[in-house]
Amino acid sequence: MPSLTEFTQVFARIGLLSFGGPAAQIALMHRELVEQRAWLTESEYLRALSFCMMLPGPEAMQLATYCGWRLRGTMGGLIAGLLFVGPGALIILILAMLYAAYGDLPLMAALLRGVQAAVLAIVLHALWKVAKRALKGRLHWALAIAAFTALFVFNLPFPLVVLGAGLIGFFTSHATAPQTPQPPIQWGQSLRPAALWAAIWLVPLAALWLFNTGFLFEIAFLFSKLAVLTFGGAYAVLAWLTQAIVHDKSWLTLPQMIDALGLAETTPGPLILVTQFVAYLAGHGLGGIPLGLAAAAIALWMTFAPCFLWIFAGAPLIERLEHAPRLSGALAAITAAVVGVIANLSLWFALHVLFAQLSTWTIGPARLIAPELSSLDPIAATLALLATGLIFARHWGLTATLALCAALGAVPTLF
Repeated sequence: MPSLTEFTQVFARIGLLSFGGPAAQIALMHRELVEQRAWLTESEYLRALSFCMMLPGPEAMQLATYCGWRLRGTMGGLIAGLLFVGPGALIILILAMLYAAYGDLPLMAALLRGVQAAVLAIVLHALWKVAKRALKGRLHWALAIAAFTALFVFNLPFPLVVLGAGLIGFFTSHATAPQTPQPPIQWGQSLRPAALWAAIWLVPLAALWLFNTGFLFEIAFLFSKLAVLTFGGAYAVLAWLTQAIVHDKSWLTLPQMIDALGLAETTPGPLILVTQFVAYLAGHGLGGIPLGLAAAAIALWMTFAPCFLWIFAGAPLIERLEHAPRLSGALAAITAAVVGVIANLSLWFALHVLFAQLSTWTIGPARLIAPELSSLDPIAATLALLATGLIFARHWGLTATLALCAALGAVPTLF
């Protein structure tokens, strides 16, 4: 067992260097915890990763929490999880405050125009990475196509798509009996932390409802639902979140939502921290800095408190994962459907970033969005193509690509 000082230093380093999305973050933790220090074995780390990928929420943050729990108990899990989220949350809050104060200046708007174009390439890159991992057979391809059609053409609810894919995967998987007898489950090891963390998560939500806080309760309830539905990473739920924030609530505009995603890509920590950015902007728009800070804090709480619930309640059962093929099948099906979900997000963002005017065609239950070709933004299209080439062909990092596109987007305004 590492000393508390060394343990804290290592996880602080992981939190500060956790750029590049979950794949890079998982690789960083593997190098630090398995290869360099041998605090965990390869099999322990892979079992933990499999467990975290079955959970809703940011898998890399939950993996850090599990590793901390494994090494130093509940306190270790708290330290590891908070250090993984903390640096990025602080940076996101600062960026949100600056954006709310200066985002409508001409130069800032021009910089963010380049960011929006780069976001298209980043989402396409995420689609490509997830598709390579997830689409392993005809069933998975069919689920991806069905998910895309359900969302883009028929506008079905995102939770229904995820639930349907999971059920299909569960019932089409073949359960096998364990090769070795398993010890009885010690339910107390899971139920006690489950009850504690459910209270930590839900009591503030109930208090906001009882005191009739209006907007703050709406923020808390929205991100509590998001915490339960975030299978497949932040990209999978962004279209659903955008629908709720932009169209249903009218708290943000679509360009602000895309800016939030682009700026969240530049920070360490999980991409789901975009929820903090969004909550601050919504609160700031309705009540200035105090309401913005309150909304950001509530969004953080409702996004990440469930992560500790899933880990501390489920970690004692992790050794049984290899004997849960139906759960693995459900996860694989959901991941395949997420390919279609991200494809829907990619096309939806592309249409709204590249074209100034869109029209909607309705044919029975189907609803199709078509761009007015004459409204194409040539600067946004050029920057999107440049970002795509830099990421796919030149293997540039996301932060460098965003910075270059932002700078180029400002050139017409400067001159």
